[in-house]
Amino acid sequence: MKRLFISTFMVFIFTASFAQKFNWNKNQVIAHRGAWKKNKFPENSIASLNEAVRLGCYGSEFDVWMTLDKVLVINHDPEFQGLTIEKVNYADLLSKTMNNGEKIPTLENYLLEGKKQKTTKLILEIKPSLISKERGIEVTNASVEMVKKLGVLEWTEYISFDYDYCKRVVELLPKAKVAYLRGDVTAAQLKADKLSGVDYHYSFYQKDGWIENAQQLGLTVNAWTVNTAAEMQWLLAHQVDYITTNEPELLFEELKKAPVATGWRLKWSDEFNDAGLALAKNWSYDVGGKGWGNNELQYYTDADSLNAKVIKGNLNITALKAAKDNNEYTSARLVTKNKFDFKYGRVEVRAMLPKGRGLWPAIWALPTDWKYGDWPKSGEIDIMEHVGYEPDSVHGTVHTEKFNHKINTQVGKALKINPYDTYHVYAVEWFKDRIDFFVDDQKYLTFKNNGKGSSSWPFDQNFHIILNMAVGGDWGGKKGLDDAIFPATMKVDYVRVYQK
Repeated sequence: MKRLFISTFMVFIFTASFAQKFNWNKNQVIAHRGAWKKNKFPENSIASLNEAVRLGCYGSEFDVWMTLDKVLVINHDPEFQGLTIEKVNYADLLSKTMNNGEKIPTLENYLLEGKKQKTTKLILEIKPSLISKERGIEVTNASVEMVKKLGVLEWTEYISFDYDYCKRVVELLPKAKVAYLRGDVTAAQLKADKLSGVDYHYSFYQKDGWIENAQQLGLTVNAWTVNTAAEMQWLLAHQVDYITTNEPELLFEELKKAPVATGWRLKWSDEFNDAGLALAKNWSYDVGGKGWGNNELQYYTDADSLNAKVIKGNLNITALKAAKDNNEYTSARLVTKNKFDFKYGRVEVRAMLPKGRGLWPAIWALPTDWKYGDWPKSGEIDIMEHVGYEPDSVHGTVHTEKFNHKINTQVGKALKINPYDTYHVYAVEWFKDRIDFFVDDQKYLTFKNNGKGSSSWPFDQNFHIILNMAVGGDWGGKKGLDDAIFPATMKVDYVRVYQK
């Protein structure tokens, strides 16, 4: 009985220790060819692998080739310092060194180094052979055998630009994580062929619903190679599983700032990736030229590409000096009313403003159903307003029956920035008890619900988003209008609404 107890206890200890053996990093960061760029390590080197581990990346990607004498080595390009890897022997490669003194790593040495840690996955890319498909399959077989021989199955995931290589890995290792890189296979086909994920250039995912569709099929979604903050934030907002980057340090910083890091989930967005007019499913137009309650000078046109056009990923709202129905200027005012209406959440708009006296660009929200009566009783949220005669400043403001500019009680604040030469992210976070205003994640204003009813807090109903460029008006034209500024364009990179 005692012997049985001891045996059972030892099995328990062994099982528990094995179950705790791995502690893979839980983030979206995959270092492309290792973490090499910041510290100028060689790409695909042991040093860049170890740096990816030190940073805490989920994975470190590396590329496998086979030499003429069938040694598997790690290098991104088919040549290593002037030698074509598939056409020379391994000994020939050893005559060269990397800039840190390392020799070209073999797959065996690389995997053994990676095996020393249990936090960062090894993302093995099988490069398409320049010699033949058969040789590429041979490299695939040999790579899998090496992984099995060294006991690093748990560490290793697989990617390739050759679909047959991916399917071969699945044949050899049905439980392996395998993702395809090229971008010419549908998510449904990847699922049917039992791949575990998709790993395409991020631009493929800008097609409406691509990410959601793949994830609904049970595929992981990785994007390569993503090196700018704006691209990273787009992918994080759309909840990709992994991002492959040459800038892992930057991606870690962007992860900290991403709304998803604090529990927000994307509810609606327009990234303006479709050229021409803004998508009709998202936007309508307020049309006319009768001053809009502020003695404005422009006529807002209806779906006119001269005034509102998507170009190279930006919605361009342009004010022109052009006569229209007794108005000397034309512009556009786009609204999500009855297409996307919402209550509470984080509204985030990345935009760059035009410069010029007499302009009045705005990003704001109005109630959809006017539950408490006409303006200002049902409220207004001005996420960003700018008047051209006050350069280098933007305003965030709320209007209610008790707090509005008509009676000089509005609640708002100006922030000094340069809105003209670079994009800024203008945002509000709207809760039941307050509205917080941000520029580039800097909170500069909070409007609190004082609990005294709709006259002070009408913000418990659906609102919709408005993007417009006014010309002149009681505020925008307070110090006149410079006709030399036209055409004047506000560029909007994206609009995103998150909710918890």
